[in-house]
Amino acid sequence: MKKSARRAAKKKARAAKERQRQQQVVGVARMLIGAGYNLRQMVLNVGFEVLMRLLEEDREALCGPRKKKQADRSAYRYGYDQGQVVLGGRKVSVRKPRVRGVEGGEVPLPTWQQMAEEDPLDERVLEQILVGVSTRNYHRSLESMPASTPSVGASRSSVSRRFVARTKAQVKGFLSSSLADVDLPVVMIDGIQMGDHLLLAALGIEDSGTKHVLGVVEGSAESEAVARQLLRNLLDRGLVVERARLFVIDGSRGIRKAIRKVFGHWALIQRCQIHKLRNVLEHLPEAKRAWVRAAIRKAWDQATAAKAKSRLLRLAAQLKEPHPGAAASLREGLEETLTLIELGVQGALYRTLRSTNPIENLNGTLRRVSRNVKRWRSGSMAIRWAVTGLLEAKKRFRRVKGYRDMSQLLSALEARIQDSELDKDEKAA
Repeated sequence: MKKSARRAAKKKARAAKERQRQQQVVGVARMLIGAGYNLRQMVLNVGFEVLMRLLEEDREALCGPRKKKQADRSAYRYGYDQGQVVLGGRKVSVRKPRVRGVEGGEVPLPTWQQMAEEDPLDERVLEQILVGVSTRNYHRSLESMPASTPSVGASRSSVSRRFVARTKAQVKGFLSSSLADVDLPVVMIDGIQMGDHLLLAALGIEDSGTKHVLGVVEGSAESEAVARQLLRNLLDRGLVVERARLFVIDGSRGIRKAIRKVFGHWALIQRCQIHKLRNVLEHLPEAKRAWVRAAIRKAWDQATAAKAKSRLLRLAAQLKEPHPGAAASLREGLEETLTLIELGVQGALYRTLRSTNPIENLNGTLRRVSRNVKRWRSGSMAIRWAVTGLLEAKKRFRRVKGYRDMSQLLSALEARIQDSELDKDEKAA
């Protein structure tokens, strides 16, 4: 009993001594803060001391205890050297312990290898720029370092080089990723403006309603050649042609021609109703736009494509004499604005797929990400920023509204393609 009591008393005394030591440390810290000493500066100094201690422990593990003979020594101490580690979004110069093997050659320290890894620095640079920090002001967004600790890697040119290298790697990975294992019954294509450069982007939707950014190409316009380049890239990466698929596009004739040539009868096209509405209203005076807008929307809300088409044709007839431009615009591609109605798609899924809004919403992210760019030097620069913005937008993707009705859309697509194949065979016969 006496021994156990003594052990308990010693344990209690050690605990009390540890609490006293901690209180003293906290007391000193509070005194320093009260005297105006920077808390962050103090924490950084302590952090450096911990880092140096870890490096010395690595060296001791390799070389053994200091000033003690070892029969089976495999390495020995070799003084110090100046080196750089990644800390706080920059490279910091520190005094690096050195170890050499008995047969020659430097022996790496595990802690040093981990701290010198530059991937965290590249990630920090990319993240800072994505949240709106300019390369010029990057250094101001970092925690201050002790005056006695020289640092590099936070200048405008250094940050810019790292950002370019990181985004180049992203573009290469993005444009070569496989699409063979992804089933995409719906694809949206639309143009995105980056400075003076027009980029054509594709967004795919799975049968589960999950969205995928598929690809992007740079061109001067939404031409057939640019669209075919985009589609060819998707096919090279594994997108299947022989699959009933709905393409949602704006009014670009070049994109439509490219889809027809590449996918043939496997593709159905839904013209963006919002683009069509804007095109019609541009031919009308302000006083007549409200009732025409209401009439077109009412037609698109009809239960059948036949009823919708009948209403739209009557409206075009009304507009023919006073506003022939509006009437011609309404008739042009009219049936392609009714594809979803003809397929029997209704509700939230119809409202989602009847326009290119899901892909146009990416423009907001692209504008936010690239708002600090003052001069677009080349098309490759625009693609790098576009891919960076698209991947950033992808982090916030949600399933499309009405995704529970995707099975109905898929069945209707398959039936429509089968009917078109039968018609084709009958005509051939």
